Amino acid sequence: MIAFVSGPVAALAPTTAIIQVGGVGMAVQCTPATVAGLRIGEEARLATSLVVREDSLTLYGFADDDERQVFELLQTASGVGPRLAQAMLGVHSPDALRLAVSTGDEKALTAVPGIGKKGAQKLLLELKDKLGSPLGSSGLVGAQRVASGPAPWTEQLAAALIGLGYASREAEEAVGAVTPQAEAALAETGTAPVPQLLRAALQTLNRAR
Repeated sequence: MIAFVSGPVAALAPTTAIIQVGGVGMAVQCTPATVAGLRIGEEARLATSLVVREDSLTLYGFADDDERQVFELLQTASGVGPRLAQAMLGVHSPDALRLAVSTGDEKALTAVPGIGKKGAQKLLLELKDKLGSPLGSSGLVGAQRVASGPAPWTEQLAAALIGLGYASREAEEAVGAVTPQAEAALAETGTAPVPQLLRAALQTLNRAR
């Protein structure tokens, strides 16, 4: 198993990062929030999980080991493959998922694209004794890294939402909805925390359904 990859970031897409490792570019599938914390040319370390299929080898990357562990635990539930598990982590942090499962929060799970009401009910039952209790702020460090760089936060956020399967129009509306929050953060710290804004935008889109 490839436990992690470390090296300069060679390229980025909404849900993919290319990490240069020993002269080889490793394509790593990541959540938009994880990609938002990376910068081309800068060193990065991603915890990884290798998914082997008959016709493919896919490397999934995470901000920290806790995300990877939850990713693997989610797949022990029937009907949850790596793509859906990563989509769940794209919408919720590991602790948010633990909290949702421990409290039976069906609505939190249906906020994930691809999970309906019946699917959420089934997942709550199957994951109840697997994820454990929330760890606290330590489990959120990687997911809440502040993103800054040449690309405006609006473009990063829109690209992340489109990468999760939302239409351009929906992405634009969600960006508009979280603009006051972003402007407040910019005024206070000088940066817009894209991972946090992404979660706020997803909540807005879920309410609009």
